[in-house]
Amino acid sequence: MSVFDTFVKKHDFLVCVDSDGCAMDTMNCKHFHCFGPCMVDEWALDEWCEPILKRWNEINLFQMTRGINRFKGLALALSEIDGQYKAIPGVKELCAWVDSTKALSNDALSAAIEEAAEGDGKACLKKALSWSRAVNASIVKLPEELKVPFAGAKDGLAAAHLFADVAVVSSANRDAVDEEWSTHGLLDHVDIVLAQDCGSKAHCIAEMLKFGYDPNRVLMVGDAPGDCDAAEQNGVLYFPILVEKEKESWDELKGEALSKLEQGEYAGAYAKEKKLQFLQNLGG
Repeated sequence: MSVFDTFVKKHDFLVCVDSDGCAMDTMNCKHFHCFGPCMVDEWALDEWCEPILKRWNEINLFQMTRGINRFKGLALALSEIDGQYKAIPGVKELCAWVDSTKALSNDALSAAIEEAAEGDGKACLKKALSWSRAVNASIVKLPEELKVPFAGAKDGLAAAHLFADVAVVSSANRDAVDEEWSTHGLLDHVDIVLAQDCGSKAHCIAEMLKFGYDPNRVLMVGDAPGDCDAAEQNGVLYFPILVEKEKESWDELKGEALSKLEQGEYAGAYAKEKKLQFLQNLGG
């Protein structure tokens, strides 16, 4: 039984919300302290640690690839490292898996490893899984004071929940999402949690639409191009939480955007304005 099987639609509106870097102020610390350093450790890249970590953060935080799935980000970073610093045996096979798999998750990667022939490709896939598991373990160990919601996020979720069903739609590890959102009381305003194990964000939104929501009454709230793309692929609306302007964004969501959504005034000029602001904020 999947998480979708237990969901019950209560409202005509649906608000989907990303977690890391959107509701939770955890994206920077996870990349600074977990994702990048674990890659350096797994592939013994200490000699070039500083430029490699700088580039990892650029890819994952500060440009139009912000919010990229962890395995896509890894494949991109390792491909660059292979060309600039150190040979990464099997990186082409890792890239091929990333491009072809139906699910970018630890379970899907584990299945791919079982099917792969012995050689550099299989070894690289194993290292990628080892890295991903190390990242998850490292995230769990982060100090609690680093894992907090953005100011205004809880109030925004509560306001949405007054008239809409609320879904977490995140590519993060489910255990991390459950732990972080429950610790700060955010799950009190959530009806369903769709994390990495449920598939891509676009897939999750598509599955939610099967419950009968009008796409013009569905809003995806996110901070990264992948969130915007997932919304557009499903023909639903998008509201950006702007990087380094998160509180202002959440205040606007609560004070203006949700009202426009409920009154049927979101699509059109306001939606176009929000997308333009989003692209300009990330240099797109």
